[in-house]
Amino acid sequence: MSLNLTAATLAACALLCALLSSHATAADADTPDEAFGWHGQSTYIWQAKPAFASPYAGDHSLDAARAKSYSYTGTLALGARPWRGGELYFDAELVQGVSLSDLTGLGGLSNGELQKTSGSNPVLYRARAYWRQVWDLGAGAREAVEPELNQLGGSQPRRRLVLTLGELAVSDLFDNNRYAHDARSQFLNWALLTHGHYDFAADARGYSRGAALEWADAGWALRGGRFMVPIESNGQTLDTHLRTVYGDQLEFEHSHTLAGRAGTLRLLAFRNVERMANFDDALAAAAGGVPTLDGVRRRQAKVGWGLALEQELGATLGAFVRLGRHDGKTEPYSYASIDDAVSAGLNWRGAAWSRADDEVGLALASNGLSPSHRRFLAAGGSDYFLGDGRLNYGRETITEAYYAAALGHGLKLSLDLQHIARPGYNRDRGPVNLLALRLHAEL
Repeated sequence: MSLNLTAATLAACALLCALLSSHATAADADTPDEAFGWHGQSTYIWQAKPAFASPYAGDHSLDAARAKSYSYTGTLALGARPWRGGELYFDAELVQGVSLSDLTGLGGLSNGELQKTSGSNPVLYRARAYWRQVWDLGAGAREAVEPELNQLGGSQPRRRLVLTLGELAVSDLFDNNRYAHDARSQFLNWALLTHGHYDFAADARGYSRGAALEWADAGWALRGGRFMVPIESNGQTLDTHLRTVYGDQLEFEHSHTLAGRAGTLRLLAFRNVERMANFDDALAAAAGGVPTLDGVRRRQAKVGWGLALEQELGATLGAFVRLGRHDGKTEPYSYASIDDAVSAGLNWRGAAWSRADDEVGLALASNGLSPSHRRFLAAGGSDYFLGDGRLNYGRETITEAYYAAALGHGLKLSLDLQHIARPGYNRDRGPVNLLALRLHAEL
C-alpha cells in the first residue's frame, strides 16, 4: 500500500506534535474560564475497494474496477474570550485527497473527510471564523465545559441564550450526535455523519456563513439558524443574498434519563430556498429523451425533517437512531444524493476489555430516492453524484464497522470496513466492499 508522500509527511509532523503535547484537564463548574485556547488535529485516511459486478455504467457511476483513495486534513483551531460570555474562534485548515470516481456513484459516499474540491495538491484555507455570545438568563447555576477543538474550557450558564455568527459548518450546531458525527474519529460514511437527506447549506468544502440562536434550560434546547447556500449546486462560492436564497433549520432537543442512563432526543426541520432543478421539470423538458438538470433551474424550496435519538445503554455502550426525509422534488444541492434515510448504530468503549480509550462502532444505514428522482435517473439523467445511464431501483444499504485503537498522546489508529448493497440505488450493480485505515491525532 503506497501513501502520498506530501500527506504522509504532514501526518508525521502532526503525530510528532501530538506526542510532545499534554492533554487538557477536564473542567468543572468552579474552574476559571479559559481566556485563550488552541487545539489541532491531523487525520489521514487510506481507503481501497476491490472490483465489483457492473453490467453497465454511466458518467456518474462508481468505477467498478479495483481502486484506492486517500484524504488528509490538518486543522489549527484558535479560541479567545475577550469578555465575559463572548468567544471568538478561528480555524485554519489544510486539505488534500484523491477520491473514488470523483465522488460519484453512491448516495452515501464512503469517506466523510473527502471534499468536493479535494485534489492531489494540498490547499490551505480558512474553515471557521465566528463569534459566539452567551447570555446568562438568571438561573445562577453553571455547568462544566470541556476544553476542546472550537470550545474554550470553563463553565457556562445552565439557563442561557447563545448567538453564533460567522463562518462555520451548519453541522457544528445541528444534529450534533454523540456517537455518529465525526469522520475523523467515528463512522466514515456520509450517511452516518448526520441525517443522510439533510441537505444543509454548505459550500463545496462543507462550510457556510450565517447566524444561529439557541435557548437552553435544564435539559431542554431550541435552536434555529439561517445560512448561505452556494450560487451553484455543490459549488464553492456562496450566495450572499440571504433574504432570497438561504438554508433555514430549526431543532428541538431534550435530554432525558431512561433506566438511569442519559439520552437525547432531537427533532429537526429544514427549508432551503435555492436556484435548483426539479426532476419532473427536467423530464418534461426532455420530451422522452435523456433529461438534464441544465436549463430548468429556478428559485424553489426544499423542505425536510429528521428525528434522532442517542441513548446510553450501559456504562460503556451507547446507541443512536436517525430517520427522516425531504420532499424529493429537487436536485441535491449541498450534501448527498439521498431523499429519505434511516440509520442506527452502536458504540462500545473499550473499558470492558481493559482498553478504556478504544472504541468499536457498528452501524446500518438505508437510503432511498423519491419517485421523481428515480424516474429521472432511470431515463438516463445524472445529478451531481448519481447517473448509471439507467436504473433498476433498490434502496442503498450501508453496513459499517470500525475499531479505533488508542496509541496514547491523542493518537488513534482505526480499521474501518463498509459493505454497500445496491450502490447508487441500482440492483444491477454491486455490492461494494471498502477497507480503510485512519490515523488521527489531536493536540
